[in-house]
Amino acid sequence: MRLTAFSDYSLRVLIYLGIRGERLATIGEVASAYGISQNHLVKVVHHLARCGYIETLRGKGGGMRLARAPEKINVGEVVRGTEESLTLVECFDAAHSDCRIDPACALKPVLRRAFNAFFAVLDGCTLADLLAAKPKLARVLVLERPLRREVGGR
Repeated sequence: MRLTAFSDYSLRVLIYLGIRGERLATIGEVASAYGISQNHLVKVVHHLARCGYIETLRGKGGGMRLARAPEKINVGEVVRGTEESLTLVECFDAAHSDCRIDPACALKPVLRRAFNAFFAVLDGCTLADLLAAKPKLARVLVLERPLRREVGGR
């Protein structure tokens, strides 16, 4: 299964805000920390705010922060809410499936179990779990990164 960039960026925003705690962050700061487009993040932030995961404050000195405690943000719930389609394969959508082997297929139940196991893991995880390495994440995302060494030790 492959998650969309929208889901990925949603989780990244939540992680970033979880590191910041009560301090406000801007879309520009998040975009800079991850090296991704601010334009992409505008839609993500709007969605996360609409769903009640984050709160946004407009105006000078505004920004965003988590609206819920990290322990109250379930990763499986976030992913389900950010993916347009959770149809792993055509036959999972009975209304639009044209699979000829569906009545005798042994693959469909295997894929269904794998799909359910994937979400069982995500459902057992909260944002707090993703923040377990908070000091290390803060160093990587918030503080300046050390300069990369060139090949050959220069």
